[in-house]
Amino acid sequence: MSTDNSPSSPLASALRTLSVEAAGLAALQAALANGLGEPFAAAVARLKAAKGRVIVTGMGKSGHVGRKIAATLASTGTPAFFVHAGEASHGDLGMVTPDDVLLALSWSGETAELRDLVAFSRRFGVGLVAITAAADSALGKAADIALVLPRAEEACPNGLAPTTSTLMQLAIGDALAIALLEQRGFTAADFRDFHPGGKLGALLAQVRDVMHSGEALPLKPLGTPMADVLIEMTRKGFGCCGVTDTAGRLAGIVTDGDLRRHMAADLLGRPVDEVMNRTPKTARPDQLASEVLELVNRTKITALFAVEDGRPVGILHVHDLLRAGVA
Repeated sequence: MSTDNSPSSPLASALRTLSVEAAGLAALQAALANGLGEPFAAAVARLKAAKGRVIVTGMGKSGHVGRKIAATLASTGTPAFFVHAGEASHGDLGMVTPDDVLLALSWSGETAELRDLVAFSRRFGVGLVAITAAADSALGKAADIALVLPRAEEACPNGLAPTTSTLMQLAIGDALAIALLEQRGFTAADFRDFHPGGKLGALLAQVRDVMHSGEALPLKPLGTPMADVLIEMTRKGFGCCGVTDTAGRLAGIVTDGDLRRHMAADLLGRPVDEVMNRTPKTARPDQLASEVLELVNRTKITALFAVEDGRPVGILHVHDLLRAGVA
C-alpha cells in the first residue's frame, strides 16, 4: 500500500484537511474558555427552560448539520426536530409554537431563507438562539442569544466548500446537547428508552429485560436433600439451584461444579446446606446486562440470580445474554 506523502498526494491532502479543521476546533475551544462561555451557558439555560421543543433550522450545509444536532438533542433528552428554513415560508411555520425555542444555524448570519423564521419568532415571542460567525449579521442582531463562533480557515483550498465551519457548528451543537444531558441528569437507562434497537439497545438492556422469573426459577429451601435439589436443577435446566431461607431470601446456590466437588456415595442424602455456596454472585434487576456480562466473564460462571431486597426474582444464563445480543 502506498504511503506517498508528497505535497500533491491524497495522504498529504488528508493530513492538511485534518490539521486545518483541528485548528478550527482549537479556536472554538479557546473561545468557549473566554467570551463565548457566557452566552453558551445562557443558551443551555434557555433551551432547558423551553416548555415546548427545540426547533433547529438552517440552509445548505448548515441545514445538514442542523438535522444532526436536532437528532442528537432528541436522543439525549431534549425534545427537538428540524424545520427546513425554505419550507418554513410555505407552511412549515405552523410547526413552531410560542413555547418552542429556535436554534438557527448560519455561518454568515445573512441566509435569506431564515428571514421569515426570524421574523416569525420576533412577532410571536419564540425564543431564538443563533449559531453564527457574524455577531453584526441580521441573524446575530435578531437573536436573543448569539453563539458567535470564531472565524476559521476552511480546509477547502479555494476557501469555498464549508468544511472547518460546519465541523465547528457540529461541535458546538454536540456541546449544547451534552451540557443539556448533564443538566437534566439524563442516565444510561433514559438513553436506552430512546435507543431500544440494534446493538446499542442490547448493550443498554437491563437484567429484568432478559432474565427468567416466576416458575422458571430453580429454588429449594434450606434443609432440602440433595436428591431433590438435583431433580430441580435437571428440571429447570440452568445448571444450578438457588437455596432460600425461611424468609425467602437467597441463602446460597448449588452448581454443577459443587456437585463434582462434593461427589461421594452419600451426596444425594446430604442436606443442601452442606453443599451449597453461601456467597453466590448476584445481580440487580435494574443492572445493565452488559455489566453482568463483564461479571460472568470475569468470574467464569454461567448463571446467576437477580436479587431484590435479598430475594431471588430472576435468573440469568450467559446464553440469555448471547441471544439478546449483549455479547
